[in-house]
Amino acid sequence: MNERIAKYSRKTSESVIDVAINLDGCGRAVINTGVPFFDHMLNALAKHSLIDMTIKAEGDVHIDVHHTVEDTAICLGIALKEALGDKKGISRFGDAVIPLDEALARVVVDVAGRPYIVHKGEPEGQQYHLIGGHFTGSMTRHFFESFAYNSGVCLHVELLDGRDPHHIVEAQFKALARALRAAVAYDSRVEGIPSTKGAL
Repeated sequence: MNERIAKYSRKTSESVIDVAINLDGCGRAVINTGVPFFDHMLNALAKHSLIDMTIKAEGDVHIDVHHTVEDTAICLGIALKEALGDKKGISRFGDAVIPLDEALARVVVDVAGRPYIVHKGEPEGQQYHLIGGHFTGSMTRHFFESFAYNSGVCLHVELLDGRDPHHIVEAQFKALARALRAAVAYDSRVEGIPSTKGAL
């Protein structure tokens, strides 16, 4: 089997991002985005997806974390798409329901090459919470959206329950991790590309 690794870099007037991933890793992570809570979420994403990730970001966080979060998601999405290659032999679909104390999140992914995002269930006001002093709750959906559109993943995220803003975000990231882990895994029974079209 080919190595499923990829690197992607992006430089704008707002941020400089470097991402490297290995889909067949052990969940090792070296993360530094300048946004501590975001680093925490990306570490969880790597750990529970078993995707090794090295992510370095320098952005205008003195203005807002928006650009850094968005551009990191863009780079991570492009890297995932590149690492997947032709997608021969993968499971393609993945789903997970993950709790974190009172919070419960469900994520379903289809590595179909057709990007789509459905994100629902967060309580009203979650988008305005400032978590860890830097990360605004609205950045959760924005990360998922940017990641989905640039990876070619159809992504459904639903918060089923939750009260604590930190737990609400972390449950969603961990559910994404476990769903991705299932979707990108090889299945020995899959012959070629898992699509009736013959391409993903």
